[in-house]
Amino acid sequence: MTSASSIQTENLAGKRALVTGGTRGTGAAVASRLKDAGAHVTAIGRHPVERLAPDEFVPADSTTIEGTDKVIEQMAANGGADIIVHVAGGGDSAPSGGFAMLTPELWHQTLQLNLLGAVRVDRGLIPAMIQTGAGSIVHITSIQRKMPLYDAALAYAAAKAALTTYSKGLANQLAPHGIRVNTVSPGFIQSGGAERLIATISQGHHLDRDEALRKIMDSLGGIPLGRPAQP
Repeated sequence: MTSASSIQTENLAGKRALVTGGTRGTGAAVASRLKDAGAHVTAIGRHPVERLAPDEFVPADSTTIEGTDKVIEQMAANGGADIIVHVAGGGDSAPSGGFAMLTPELWHQTLQLNLLGAVRVDRGLIPAMIQTGAGSIVHITSIQRKMPLYDAALAYAAAKAALTTYSKGLANQLAPHGIRVNTVSPGFIQSGGAERLIATISQGHHLDRDEALRKIMDSLGGIPLGRPAQP
């Protein structure tokens, strides 16, 4: 297990790190850990955050081509990225009710947020990594890639499964260039998106919050500790 003190022994001074979805929840925790290790971190998000300096934040919507183009242009202008961590994702906007409630618009939005935004950013920044012969890319997927919660998160689970497959292929292609590509597939993390999912399940099944939380945890195979993880 990696502790806060051990990551600080990994000297990332001089490294440029990009964290999509890096302004809140898990993304903010990732950005903080990288910063503690000495990296210069640029967080991507839709809304400004007071604790971030202007050179630590790019306001952009990664679900759009314009948003990802903006990220690529600004990172390239500042020397590119040595580390890319894609945390942006979620599917909490989907209603309860399974496949029939997932409109084409919701599928499109979910794929853009959880898969295609990362694909576009990678495509724009990897060529510079290849030139330097080094780099690290991490895609945050989900336990749902194998254990989909069909009630309100089927599109999210499918997008994360696709992200995992894309990551594996990308890893095989880029390894000879000295670039590592890894996925991290966490279980249930208690973020803002998780709270919205709990609310969706609660409303859709007429359950109180604790019952809805238990239903989600049970659908993911159970959590022995009895609660979700913290970011």
